[in-house]
Amino acid sequence: MTLTQEQNILSLTRQLIEAESISPLDAGCQQLLASKLVELGFEIEHLPFEDVSNLWACHGSGAPYFVFAGHTDVVPVGEKSAWTHPPFEPTLKGDLLYGRGTADMKGSLAAMISACKIFLSQSTDHEGTIAFLITSDEEADAINGTRRVIKTLQDRDIQIDWCVIGEPSSDKEACDVVKNGRRGSLHASIKILGIQGHVAYPDKAVNPIHRAMSVLDALVKTTWDAGNDFFPPTSMQISNIHSGTGVTNVIPGYLELLLNFRFSTESTESSLRFRTEAILDEYDIDYEIVWILSGNPFLTVGGELIPAVQKSIRKCLGIETALSTSGGTSDGRFIEPSGAQVVELGPRNETIHKVDECVSISDLNKLSDVYREILTLLMRPTV
Repeated sequence: MTLTQEQNILSLTRQLIEAESISPLDAGCQQLLASKLVELGFEIEHLPFEDVSNLWACHGSGAPYFVFAGHTDVVPVGEKSAWTHPPFEPTLKGDLLYGRGTADMKGSLAAMISACKIFLSQSTDHEGTIAFLITSDEEADAINGTRRVIKTLQDRDIQIDWCVIGEPSSDKEACDVVKNGRRGSLHASIKILGIQGHVAYPDKAVNPIHRAMSVLDALVKTTWDAGNDFFPPTSMQISNIHSGTGVTNVIPGYLELLLNFRFSTESTESSLRFRTEAILDEYDIDYEIVWILSGNPFLTVGGELIPAVQKSIRKCLGIETALSTSGGTSDGRFIEPSGAQVVELGPRNETIHKVDECVSISDLNKLSDVYREILTLLMRPTV
């Protein structure tokens, strides 16, 4: 009996979910994907860097390069007892498949392979190269994954033209939102220094909590930029504050503060750093600061990819899709700067990173149809 597209997608997604691939572990997922791609005629290359598994698989040769990108790693499950269904035992209830990584983003990977299988069954001849770029380092440090694979490809003079990332972009229904960019993410760890002492002798100490209050108020009230047609205004959020010894009679010696900027293309890493440090200096406090840039903002406008995606969704699903740059970071921040047109297109994101994460199998089926149609429009197969 020949399995249907939906059955193939469900079967592969189940197998991927059974692998406890908590980042940066791959737990055999890429070997499984590689075995499926070999059956379709792809050439496989594994590119491990440090403790991270990466897969680069190609069908065809030369330009243009159309790349499906994604990750096999998942975030931790938290308290397993809070899950209605065990997180690594895929459970189908009606149309919903439960398990860690179903929506983010093992279901998308299964839909991509299904799309390629049907596309190539119609004709193995196509222009250029269809490729997969899969990492196990998207949910963790994102150092030895896509970032290093892109550097390897650039060293080989391989230029990605179009890239579809299977991140869960959809909102209310499958494919109603496509991400054509993401905000940048900049972290700061700030230590505001004081002098520890007895609370009964404040004149002999410097309370860093008191000194920080005006600074924090200034940071919160600052308008960093107004955004633009593609991005909302830059947001600064204080995510953690810690100070004190845990007793009531000691003035602490320092206060530790974590904050994050999700920034638009109207700001830069250097402009945000300069303005933040200027505010700290204005209040004449002693501080130490460490900056970490997770990624700059990226944006795809123009070109052939977005129209092909919109047309494919319209043809397959009969809906108009919205372009968005909302949400967190993705590995698109490493791919787009190489010169590629990049979009993120995947299932609904309502349950990602949550307890009882799940995905609609019918949505994955729809997604596979759209992926296949995008291939047809851009790679122009010959019969």
